[in-house]
Amino acid sequence: MWICGKEVLIEGKVVRVARLDAEGYDFLDKPDEVRHTLQSCGPRIDLFTFIQKLSEGEPKYRFRMEWDNMAALRVSTYDDWMKHQIDFRARNKVRKAAKNGVVVREMPFNDRLIEGISTIYNEAPVRQGKPFCHYGKEVEAVRRMNGTFLDRSIFIGALFEDNLIGFVKLVTSEDRSQAGLMQIVSMISHRDRAPTNALIAQAVQSCAERGIAYLWYANFSYGKKQQDSLADFKRHNGFQKVEVPRYYVPLTVVGRVALRLGLHHRAVDWIPEPLIARYREVRKRWYSRRYPVLEKA
Repeated sequence: MWICGKEVLIEGKVVRVARLDAEGYDFLDKPDEVRHTLQSCGPRIDLFTFIQKLSEGEPKYRFRMEWDNMAALRVSTYDDWMKHQIDFRARNKVRKAAKNGVVVREMPFNDRLIEGISTIYNEAPVRQGKPFCHYGKEVEAVRRMNGTFLDRSIFIGALFEDNLIGFVKLVTSEDRSQAGLMQIVSMISHRDRAPTNALIAQAVQSCAERGIAYLWYANFSYGKKQQDSLADFKRHNGFQKVEVPRYYVPLTVVGRVALRLGLHHRAVDWIPEPLIARYREVRKRWYSRRYPVLEKA
C-alpha cells in the first residue's frame, strides 16, 4: 500500500500495525498527514509506528514515544575510522583481507553482479544458526529483490580471483544524511579471508567520499537480546548503540487498548531472555547436525 508517496507495510492479525516498508531509509516529514490518510484508506489499521533520523536525536513529535536503537557509525573520513573508531581485531581483518587477495570495489547493478549474488545466496541453506531466507531463489527473483531503490543504492563487491565472494547493498536516505546496510552477505567458504570486514571498510569509504554522515547496520540490540556475536562484530567495527525516538500512533479503539496494554510489542519480547538464548542454542545445534558442512559457519 502506498500512502503519501511512501510504501506502507501492514503486519499483525489481531492488532494491525502499519510502518514504512523502507523504515530507516524512508522517513516522514508530515506524520499528521500520514495519520489522517491511514485512517481513511480502507483497510483497518490499528497502530502506525515510525522512527526519526539518526541526526534527529531529540523527540520532535507529540505522539506516544518509546526509545528504539540502531547500530550506527558517525562517518568523517576513512582514515579516522581506520585509526580511531575500530579496534585492533577489525583493523587486522581489513588488512588480512587485502593480504589474502580480496579486492573490494563499488559495482554496477548488472547481470554479473546479480549472478554473483545468486551464487552467494545459494551457497548454504542455513546461516547464523537458522534457515537462510534467500537460499534457493532464482536469478530473476534475486534481480527483483535487489533492484529496489536503485537511484539511492550503492553496490559494493568483495572479489577473490575475480569471483564475487561477498556484497553490500548500501541504501541512502532521501536527503543522503545517512546510509544503511540493506544487505551484507559473504560466502561461508571464504570466511577465513575476512571479506565482510573488507566490505564494511569500503562502505565507510563510500560514505565518506559522498559526505554521508551516518552509516547504520540494523539494530544494535533486539528486545531483551543485548549481546551476541553479531553485536560484537558491529562494536569491533566501530558501530555504537544509538537510541532513536520511535512513535506509536493509535488509529482505532483496538490500537489505543493495545498500546495501553503493551500489545504493540512482539510476543517474543515477553519471553525471558535465558529461555530464548537456550532456544537459539538448541536450534543452532540441530542445524549443525543436519548440515555438518556448516559446523564452522
